[in-house]
Amino acid sequence: MEQAITLERVNKALGKRKILNDISFAVMKGDIFGYLGPNGAGKTTTIRIILGLLRPDSGKVQILGRNASEDESRQKVGFVLEIDGLYDNLSGFDNLDYYAQLYGVPRSEARNRIEELLKRVGLWDREGDKVAGYSKGMRQKLALARAMVHDPDLLILDEPTAGVDPSGQIEVREIILDMAHNLGKTIFLSSHNLDEVQRICNRIALIDKGEIKLYGELEKLRREVGRREVVVETVASPQLLDSVLAELKALPYIEDCHRENHTLYFALDSDADTSEIVSRLLAGGVKVEEVRKGEATLEEIYARAVKGEGQ
Repeated sequence: MEQAITLERVNKALGKRKILNDISFAVMKGDIFGYLGPNGAGKTTTIRIILGLLRPDSGKVQILGRNASEDESRQKVGFVLEIDGLYDNLSGFDNLDYYAQLYGVPRSEARNRIEELLKRVGLWDREGDKVAGYSKGMRQKLALARAMVHDPDLLILDEPTAGVDPSGQIEVREIILDMAHNLGKTIFLSSHNLDEVQRICNRIALIDKGEIKLYGELEKLRREVGRREVVVETVASPQLLDSVLAELKALPYIEDCHRENHTLYFALDSDADTSEIVSRLLAGGVKVEEVRKGEATLEEIYARAVKGEGQ
């Protein structure tokens, strides 16, 4: 699969402070790629380097197979950063028309494209209103349309739902999914919203203190982090379950176990024997309805990688 963004051993210092330390990852064409990390981890610096606003001290950065500093590569990129880049005294339509002119969109195409984009983001009925009267959610939707006005192949989105109310967040997520799945755009999404990333991203990289801590397919990472957990659905009284759990805790390969109502959770080491756990539950009078491997949430992955929980 072809790479849309490539970073190889990128380093960047600002003054005496090392911001990025030998980071490498690739965003593949068609990805909705989540870029995660705490404040000060290096996310913004990474984005500025990808956009050609900063040059790395060393390493290679490519966009769609070209050096990120070349004008030709940047022409194929749309972006929404912390500042939305909209002009309050212009209407929604005129904002997009202004950017269409900046990007050199032919005038014969501009109006139809702007109308299509405003309809796609749900703002066609407000196209003549000045942006000063737009809500935060409306501004973000218009900013997404602005980023698309020159029909780029790649979108760089920095916290696109920050400060947006829950209903607006859902709308923005739906627009992002539409751009990826129906328009074929590659999305690079930097976000603090772990639930948002888990809902829409297929691959992620997690940066902390300037270093990439995790990188890969999200579902694969979730399986790998959760592979040592077994979840057992049961039918039994709480008293019986607590009694059987007390005995199971003594098994050498069970690192931890607990109960939530009638569901039992077991954290196991590499020598675990799931069949023995089930046998002991049955022998103790517990009816077992389902046994499945656990799958970690993105929040658990994040906590283990950044905070060191569970290490």
